[in-house]
Amino acid sequence: MTEVLSQSEIDALLAALSSGEMNAEELKKEEIEKKVKVYDFKRALRFSKDQIRTLTRIHENYARLLTTYFSAQLRTFVQISVASVDQLPYEEFIRSIPKMTILNIFEAEPLEGRMVMEVNPNIAFAMLERLLGGTGTSQAKMGSLTEIETIIMERIFSRALGSFAEAWKNVIDIEPELELMEVNPQFMQIVSPNETVAVISLSTKIGETTGMINLCLPHVVLEPLMVKLSAHYWLSTQKKSRDEREVQSLQERVQRAKVPLIAEIGRTTISVGEFINLSVGDVIQLDKRTDEDLLVRIGQKPGFLVRPGIQKGRVAVKVEHLIEEEVGEDE
Repeated sequence: MTEVLSQSEIDALLAALSSGEMNAEELKKEEIEKKVKVYDFKRALRFSKDQIRTLTRIHENYARLLTTYFSAQLRTFVQISVASVDQLPYEEFIRSIPKMTILNIFEAEPLEGRMVMEVNPNIAFAMLERLLGGTGTSQAKMGSLTEIETIIMERIFSRALGSFAEAWKNVIDIEPELELMEVNPQFMQIVSPNETVAVISLSTKIGETTGMINLCLPHVVLEPLMVKLSAHYWLSTQKKSRDEREVQSLQERVQRAKVPLIAEIGRTTISVGEFINLSVGDVIQLDKRTDEDLLVRIGQKPGFLVRPGIQKGRVAVKVEHLIEEEVGEDE
């Protein structure tokens, strides 16, 4: 994309050209030369910018849901937001996280493969202390988790995956399920080292404790959804047809709806004085003759032309003509 210069940059460039500090011919030569961009085949970009934006929107919603969930569970101030969404080789993700951390490995049917929620030890142990009645300010001392600590952490992070399904429901209905919890990244090999993964980093603050929650979503797991993560897909599905049951329900409600049906014998205009002085036996002359069809209005719109009459001792009308919508607009 062509770079747009500010007015101060343009003035500085013109001044440099005028003073001889820069040569116009050299600038032209630089523009003609081909610009080479280095591409690392080991770090293939499998997600488009459009798909990264969609992942960002999905997990911004997930961050809001997690904030609500953890606030209720921990009964303290919790703030979670999306810090970044990147794509990188799985091996690089493993190197970027602490040597000892909380790794929640889960599956999400019908997607095939495993994903990871990595929780910084400071955050994980702050949650643990709050759940056990503490203030949530103790520093993490990573080692082997006790059986009680493991059960508590598995329970809270397993329930957090319910919000993950909620955040993804506009794309796909999934059923996340925690498979196991691990503390050493070296023992976690969910995909090949060179496989591209999307890493969503959630900046997390619990009370006075801060840290990161990282979601690792392998491209091979999300590959069936790649089409749905594009803006083109969202635009094309905005005008999708209604569900058949929804259409049937709407039809039934419309059929049961009541609308006023009024047969007009005629119209006329009188003064207020004449209206006040009306009495029994007075005759009001209308604009219709006795041999003309009457107009039936449905609500405020003209619907039919009818003939007045009597049916089984009751006043009735017989439909003679249907008034089309265009005709109604002319009236």
